[in-house]
Amino acid sequence: MRPCDKSEPPKGSHSSWALRTSGHARALPQETSALDSAIDAAVAGTPTPTLDVAMTWISNAATYSRMWVVIAAALALTGGERGRQTAVRGVTAIVTTSVTADLLAKNLFPPRDRPVRSTPIAGRQARMPTSSSFPSGHTASAFAFATVVTTGFPRLSLPLYALASAVGYSRVHMGVHYPSDVMGGAVLGLAVGTALRDTAS
Repeated sequence: MRPCDKSEPPKGSHSSWALRTSGHARALPQETSALDSAIDAAVAGTPTPTLDVAMTWISNAATYSRMWVVIAAALALTGGERGRQTAVRGVTAIVTTSVTADLLAKNLFPPRDRPVRSTPIAGRQARMPTSSSFPSGHTASAFAFATVVTTGFPRLSLPLYALASAVGYSRVHMGVHYPSDVMGGAVLGLAVGTALRDTAS
């Protein structure tokens, strides 16, 4: 009789592992959706009139990337040659990310409805886009811009990434996106920004 080799997995272990993995993969979207809904409900149910003012301003300022264009213009005007080059790269990152998010990512993944809040919240009115909720284009552009610009101006890392994070949260706060939409947008923005940064270098 052949001695038992402890390095060999028991018969059927591979199939059992595959079944468990497949089950987890199928359950993940439902669990993520449940968490999204729970967080959205908690945010919607928490009165924050002071925070509402700031989040409304940030969300609106990031619409059409106006905030980032203003920052790019300031860099171009005050940062010399390095500032002008960085500004161009920042705007390029915004355009590239917007195209990637709206024309590729939103069509690659199944369409997702926006959050629905039964009772409108005073102070949290925002324009509701008609496109798929995943991923967040505002967040993607914010993180792409921050990634590219901080390569030329490392000292701006803390304020720009903090501002990008605030933009992402503002979209959840205003009821326009779920948290996972924002996380997906952040990952997309970081990926596009990193790719453009590496190409430029």
